[in-house]
Amino acid sequence: MTIYPNLILDTLKNVRYPGNGKNLIENEMVADDIRIDGNKVTFSLIFDKPTDPFIKSVVRSAEAALQLALGPELEIKGNIGVQYKRPLPEAPANPLPHVKNIIGISSGKGGVGKSTVAANLAVALAAKGHKVGLLDADIFGPSMPKMFGVEDEKLYMVNQEGRDWIEPVERYGVKMLSIGFVVDKDSAVLWRGSMASNALKQLITDAWWGELDYFLIDMPPGTSDIHLTLVQTLPITGVVVVSTPQEVALADARKGISMFRGDKVNVPVLGIVENMAYFVPAPHPEEKYYIFGQGGARKLAESLDVPLLEEIPLVADICKDADAGNPSALQIAALSGNEEYYSPEARAFSNLADKVISAVDNRNATLPPTSKVEVNK
Repeated sequence: MTIYPNLILDTLKNVRYPGNGKNLIENEMVADDIRIDGNKVTFSLIFDKPTDPFIKSVVRSAEAALQLALGPELEIKGNIGVQYKRPLPEAPANPLPHVKNIIGISSGKGGVGKSTVAANLAVALAAKGHKVGLLDADIFGPSMPKMFGVEDEKLYMVNQEGRDWIEPVERYGVKMLSIGFVVDKDSAVLWRGSMASNALKQLITDAWWGELDYFLIDMPPGTSDIHLTLVQTLPITGVVVVSTPQEVALADARKGISMFRGDKVNVPVLGIVENMAYFVPAPHPEEKYYIFGQGGARKLAESLDVPLLEEIPLVADICKDADAGNPSALQIAALSGNEEYYSPEARAFSNLADKVISAVDNRNATLPPTSKVEVNK
């Protein structure tokens, strides 16, 4: 059988596009690039966008229809290309152009108080006069709404620059968003990795964060798809790694630091925070008891040549304040200029904020601006 273009086009009239029931010719989905070389036929089908859910099924249907009509000797399988009317626009190099510094708060494992540190660091930075945003990226265990006492807040839209955006909740001078605002707080979040990543991207790119000096991201514990989504979406200035003095936590912290320092990610590590470093009894705040070991994070920091930013004490009030939605670092604003009256935990978080500011300034002075990470899938 002699194969010619009109024969191919007539056959494709029998292939329908599931989106509207019309055939490929009626939908003008066949590109003007039909090539015939003996029994080998190549051409392209045109779809509106790369996310069209019917691409694969339509290509397979076209292959089957042509094979049936023109015979088994036809070479068509794998020769139908795909074009798009509206390709997806490239993501901007930085979807948060008005944010000066993006800082990830990470931990190698759960249970080390990473979210508590992130919440108090955000409040401490705001208390020192900085514009601060906080993204709760712990999709499967969001805790920021409770720590800030805003569990029942609703999200609203705000119109800026000619479009509608999600408006972050503002509390204690910190702009905040969390998946906890849009899911049932008493139910588990049962999402596949792609769903979680897409939800997180929306909280970043569809929210009006405005001008910020520091944008903190409370990352999930460990290493996961969420971490890759974040470093591929945002040019992260650096990360702060939280650990406890215990060897098992330090071992996981080492792995987390290795991930960020790896060639494929290459995000600067601003330093390590040792949480629950020592116990301070309330009646004797000058006393320290190293019940989980002493100096573990300091040794890890020295071995990896990163700063030890702060040692946060183990104090019952930190937990109590977080559960009540009143982070301990609120003392910094309430007692501004009277540091001698700070509690041990408020003093530690104040020092941590100062050291993070210094670490960020040093990083920006000595390293080139961060770019989004290109990670091979």
